[in-house]
Amino acid sequence: MNLVEVPPSAHVCENLIAGRRQPVTKGIRRDIVSPYSGTRVGTVGLSSVEDVAAAVAAAQAAFPAWRLTPLKERTRPLFQFRELLTRHLDELANLAALEAGKTRDEARAGLQKGLEVVEFALSLQNLDDGGALEVSRGVTCEARREPLGVVVGITPFNFPGMVPLWMFPIAVTVGNAFILKPSEKVPMTACRLGELMVEAGYPAGVFSIVNGDREAAMALVDHPGVQAVAFVGSSAAARAVYARATGHGKRALCLGSAKNHIIVVPDANEAVTVRGVVDSFTGCAGQRCMASSVLLAVGDVDHLVDGIAAEAARIQLGKGMGALIDGAAEERIRKAIDTAEKEGAQIKVDGRASKPPAGYEGGHWVGATVIDRARPEMECARSEIFGPVLTVIRVPTLEQALAIEERIPYGNATSVFTSSGAVARAVADRATSGMIGVNIGVPVPREPFSFGGTKDSRFGHGDITGRGGVEFWSQLKKVTTKWALQSDASWMS
Repeated sequence: MNLVEVPPSAHVCENLIAGRRQPVTKGIRRDIVSPYSGTRVGTVGLSSVEDVAAAVAAAQAAFPAWRLTPLKERTRPLFQFRELLTRHLDELANLAALEAGKTRDEARAGLQKGLEVVEFALSLQNLDDGGALEVSRGVTCEARREPLGVVVGITPFNFPGMVPLWMFPIAVTVGNAFILKPSEKVPMTACRLGELMVEAGYPAGVFSIVNGDREAAMALVDHPGVQAVAFVGSSAAARAVYARATGHGKRALCLGSAKNHIIVVPDANEAVTVRGVVDSFTGCAGQRCMASSVLLAVGDVDHLVDGIAAEAARIQLGKGMGALIDGAAEERIRKAIDTAEKEGAQIKVDGRASKPPAGYEGGHWVGATVIDRARPEMECARSEIFGPVLTVIRVPTLEQALAIEERIPYGNATSVFTSSGAVARAVADRATSGMIGVNIGVPVPREPFSFGGTKDSRFGHGDITGRGGVEFWSQLKKVTTKWALQSDASWMS
């Protein structure tokens, strides 16, 4: 089985401030409950405004020396962190699976994607990201990339290790002091990453963790000592965090919800399409912003839809797909399927009756579900379900498929499955999402290409990870220099 191993004792997650574990000041704690079993596997402290102030103060104290540390020297502890991350990958994958409901293979894959960002950050010391030019006689202009100061990352429940790793390796390498606020539902993986950052040799205060709920998150957003905020969550929350952060004059990049579309045309390769679509909507139990939840079936593709349905029906809970994060998520997903059925859609594969693995009946489970013959105005076709549910809309032409994709308010990803270069190019040119896949169900860019959507999937400018991450976590300083008076001097020289 691809199930988690339950540790013999419960984890106790504390804040990481000034390089040391720190209990929360008010002593308020929350249970960490595994989605697999519904049982308590740890506790986490909920930080107050006072705890946030302490973390920011420690980060502010660390920043001046870290900022002036040469880039090559700032990179040295990241080499050690990479080695530790690789050495402890299985342990971290089990923690992420235990607290987020993933299979261990999914958790491991997410951490490996995070490791890719670490390796990109290690390359920054060898990239020419500035430069100097003689702009007039005796005058030179130089561009330098500078850190912002104390910066914050607020991360979601669905990727306890990967999303933090998309943020802090680049942020600290370019010279910032970084504070991570993980989801209070899944803090254990993040806290273990913090321990590895300390072991890697980062100076106290360069990397901190503040655990907690909305109170802690908003205290970080509001704190005058914080210069930038990155956030990943729902669009409603992303919009609110963006407005609040920018209202304080901070830089903000807030990534939100998605309703990703896969377009399938008759000439698509059946094996590639079936595997790609099923993996896309069932991976991580559909709890990821890159899961494709709408299949736009163009023309006569019954054999492809039937193949997708048959493959989805074979997935075993626990082995091929993990659990949902909590009871509220399970209830929401079941209600979405019920509503689709009431609105007249056909439930081609019904995951509501799927059985969890033996011994895990107390967890939160819904099997892979395929809703066929839906209409674009139905709730299942418009709203993010965030579960292992694929909605199939039948359309006669590619033109109509693209029109449906364009009307969706979100813009993370659009994929097309086809053997035609012309069809692939048409979708790449006209789809309104920020990330496009051709015969790929989860088109997450690899480094150094950066991750980011459009429309209501992203609030702010730029992307996260890759070159976009470097630009978000830093700013350019321009230095203009002359050493002698020139005979043709003017106000420009």
